Amino acid sequence: MIILRLIGESFRFALDALRQNKTRTMLSLLGITIGIFTIIFVFSAVDTLRGKLQASIDKLGSSTVFVQKWPWGGFGDYPWWKYVNRPEPSLRDYEGLKDRLEYVEGVSYEISANGRTIKYRSNSVEGGAIRAASQDFNKTWNLDFQEGRYFTESEGKSGSPVVIIGADIADGLFNGEPAIGKAISVMGRRLTVVGVFKKEGEDMMGMSQDKNILMPLNFAKGIMDVESDRYDPTITVRGKDYVALEEVESEIRGALRGIRRTKPGVEDDFALNKSTIASNQLDQMFGVVDIAGWVIGGFSILVGGFGIANIMFVSVKERTNIIGIQKSLGAKNYFILLQFLFEAIALCLLGGAFGLLLVYLFTVALTAGGFEMTLFMKNIVLGFTISVVIGVISGFWPAYSASRLDPVEAIRS
Repeated sequence: MIILRLIGESFRFALDALRQNKTRTMLSLLGITIGIFTIIFVFSAVDTLRGKLQASIDKLGSSTVFVQKWPWGGFGDYPWWKYVNRPEPSLRDYEGLKDRLEYVEGVSYEISANGRTIKYRSNSVEGGAIRAASQDFNKTWNLDFQEGRYFTESEGKSGSPVVIIGADIADGLFNGEPAIGKAISVMGRRLTVVGVFKKEGEDMMGMSQDKNILMPLNFAKGIMDVESDRYDPTITVRGKDYVALEEVESEIRGALRGIRRTKPGVEDDFALNKSTIASNQLDQMFGVVDIAGWVIGGFSILVGGFGIANIMFVSVKERTNIIGIQKSLGAKNYFILLQFLFEAIALCLLGGAFGLLLVYLFTVALTAGGFEMTLFMKNIVLGFTISVVIGVISGFWPAYSASRLDPVEAIRS
C-alpha cells in the first residue's frame, strides 16, 4: 500500500511540475519524446515490412527446394564469377530427379517469360507473365482457383493448347464475363482457358498469380526453347511434410551430382535455394536498420535523460524543506529516494506516451495514404520499458542526494 501511495504521489508531483513549469518540463521531455518516437517508428516500420516480405517468402513453402543456376543473394561480396559458367537446369536433370527422388510430393520443371501481350478478340492485356510447367506444378505450389480447374494428366502429357490465367488477365480480357472455354491468343498461338487463378493482390516481392498465364510445358516446347537461360528454367521440388528439409536437400544433391556425373570432391555446379535463405537475408538486412534506429533514437534519449535529471535536481532544491519535515516526522531514506525516483519515471513515461502517440498518428496517416503500417503491441511495451529504464537512470542520483539530506539543514533551507 505504501508503494502504491508513493507511486500515486509521484505521478501527482510530476503532473504538478508539468502544470506549474509547462515550458521547462515540455522542453525536457522533448528529448524523451523524440527518442521514443524515432526508435518505435523505425521498429514499427521494420516489423511491418518484415511481416509483408515474410508473407511473400512463405508462399515459397517451408518444404520446397528450388534447383537453379544461381544461389540466392546477389549483393555484398557475391562471387558471381563462380556461377556464371554453370549449366542451367535441363529437362534431363528434371527427368532424372523425378525418377530418383523418394522423399518428395512433387517435382516440376518451370520457365517464365515476362512482358508479353495476351489478346482476346479486340481486347488485350500488356505485360502478362507467361509461365510453362510440367504436370506436377500443382503439387509443388499451392494453387487456388476462382473458376475452372488445373490441367488433366492427358492435357499435360500431350501438350494440349490449354491455359490457366490470372484474375487480372481475366478481368482485362473478358470484362467480368466467364472465362472458361474462351480462346485467347498468346505468342501467335490460340489457347483455350480451362482455369482462372483466385485473385491474390500484389505483395511486397511482386509474387502473385494475378498477371500470370500458365501453359503445359509440352505445349511450350513448340513455341520456345524451354532450356534457354532467357526463360530462367527452374526445377522445383516439394518434400514430404514428415521429412526434414535437410534430408530432402541432401537427397536432391546426391541425385543431381549423379545425374551430372560430378566427381567426388568437386564443387556442386548447381544451387539449392530455399525460403530460409531469403528469411536469413531479411533478418540481416533489417538487423542493420534496427541498429540504426537504436543509434539515432539513443542520442535523443540520452539528451532527454539529462533533461529529466536536471528537472529532478531542481525539484529536490525546491522541496528541500519539505524533505526535511518528512524526515523529521520519521520518513526513512528509502521513502524519500523512491518518491523522487518514481517522479522521474513518471516524467519519462509521459514523454514516452507522447512519443508513442506520435507514432500512432503517423501510422494512421500512412495507412490512410495507402501504405499499411501497424504499431505492434510489443513495440508499445518496448517504448514504455525504455521510458522506465531512462527514468530510473536519470532520476537515481537526484533521488539519492535527496534521501541523504540532513533533516535539520533541510528544514533551515
